[in-house]
Amino acid sequence: MRIGLLTEGGYPYAVGESGVWCERLVRGLGQHRFDLYAVGRPSAAGASLPLPPNARLVRAADPEGASGNLLERAALGTARAARRAYGRRDRRRFTEAYERLATGLCAEEAEGTGGARGVSTAGAGGSGAADVGEPGGAAAFAEGLYALAELARERGGLPGALRSDDAVRALEAACRAPGARRGAAAGLPDHLAFAEHLEGVLRPLSLDWYEEDALGAADLCHAAAGGTTALPGLLAGHFFGTPLLVTEYGVQLRAHYLSAAGADRSAPLRTLLAALHGRLAAEVYRQAALLTPGNAHTRRWQERCGADRDRVRTVHPGMAADRFDGVGEDEESGDPATLVWVGRAEPAKDLVALLHAFAEIRTRQPDARLRIVTVPVRDPGAEPYLAQCRALAAQLFPDEAAGAHAVGENPVSFEELGGPEAPTLEDTYASGAVVVLSSVVEGFPAGLVEAMFCARATVSTDVGAVVEIIGGTGLVVPPRNPRALADACLALLRDPERRYRLGAAARARALELFTVEQNLAAFRGIYLELLSHAPVRHRPGDGALFAHPAEAHVPGSWTPRAVTAGTGAPDA
Repeated sequence: MRIGLLTEGGYPYAVGESGVWCERLVRGLGQHRFDLYAVGRPSAAGASLPLPPNARLVRAADPEGASGNLLERAALGTARAARRAYGRRDRRRFTEAYERLATGLCAEEAEGTGGARGVSTAGAGGSGAADVGEPGGAAAFAEGLYALAELARERGGLPGALRSDDAVRALEAACRAPGARRGAAAGLPDHLAFAEHLEGVLRPLSLDWYEEDALGAADLCHAAAGGTTALPGLLAGHFFGTPLLVTEYGVQLRAHYLSAAGADRSAPLRTLLAALHGRLAAEVYRQAALLTPGNAHTRRWQERCGADRDRVRTVHPGMAADRFDGVGEDEESGDPATLVWVGRAEPAKDLVALLHAFAEIRTRQPDARLRIVTVPVRDPGAEPYLAQCRALAAQLFPDEAAGAHAVGENPVSFEELGGPEAPTLEDTYASGAVVVLSSVVEGFPAGLVEAMFCARATVSTDVGAVVEIIGGTGLVVPPRNPRALADACLALLRDPERRYRLGAAARARALELFTVEQNLAAFRGIYLELLSHAPVRHRPGDGALFAHPAEAHVPGSWTPRAVTAGTGAPDA
């Protein structure tokens, strides 16, 4: 099978957890051929990863405009297309298509559609977008999008047209039309900024990805994220009928809503950007043959944004469990009075609440200790927050803060993963009795699964996919509640038998649901299922299927030989 794998944020793989997942998928399903299409800014870390024999990079594009050696072809093609001017007929086609797109973006949702922040919730498998009661809803957006794609494929020139005066005038008219979204009435600077952003988002429409030797040759498109990453898959489905599979382990639309990157933008511009990403996400969910969220939290977002629940199937992300073999199998392993926290130092992890909870624990169990092990990050905001937490710890434990920062001498230690005190994750988890997660915002906390692989009892806040991961193998408390967090930790610190029982159950649950093997087995079956429902397509060079039926290779004849009349002997 030939898979068009659409990745985000890097070349040849996506970076971070998504990149690790892509690599495991390609290497684990070696019987399939993977053509990689990288959407996003290239990453030096991603570029250093060697490709296995069954994978090749076909195309790469950066919506932000960066170019490199492997982006040169796409960048040059975009530059030439941008310089091409439309004639009268093509200009009319562009204006009509752009007006439909802009109308769909600016139209207010009809009452009762249940859309999330202006996102259509029309179900797939039919007239989906028609559920939006206004003519300028999701249907108009989809019509405009595909009309622009057809124009770009036939005539080129789309990048320049998207920045033209015609586009800005059409956007301004849509924002001021009756029934437009409240708050979308922007000024000229906002319209210009939005037109530039829209051109970057729609840049894949202008690239040569939709040819018979590229996405046209794929049996299946598999997007490693929704939104802009899945846009080439939408167009492959539109032009060639290629089925689209979308895997999301984090919701891009949610990340856009929570992002602080656009905090300095005006309210009308933020409204338009939210509408764009919401409409695009809804169209991806509506057209995908199957959606595979990594957890129920992501699944709820997809369904709220219009995904048909009959085409949503949860597939938990696979994690390597081999490195944690043997950790925690001994009932007496780890310091019975030590709590362990592992993660990135950022406000969403709420280390402040954890420190206040530990102060309560310390008053009721004086021998308790807390290890805060931070993962190295390049985020410039991490160090000030960590310094704030250190200062709070010194304030909460003034008599002991003057001592050395080492477990056994100070109740709270701040360490960095990979350092002398915490050389590996396995050593870190094995050093304590209970692993704590104190976050106020989470998606799929991989650290919690790692602690479960190590057979550690856990205390977590009820955020994101925590309850789905833990099941009944750990204690869960409300976020931002230091007293509840302290009570749960003390309950496990004082009950070794319960602690060991929960840890063993946690390891068994993690090995059943969250391993690489279960993830690969799920996608192996999904690929075959989707291809079995897709129409058969013959491509040049493939040959005709079943050209030589099995009967042709069976010795003898399937038809009875004629018998000569009167002799009873077969006719020669």
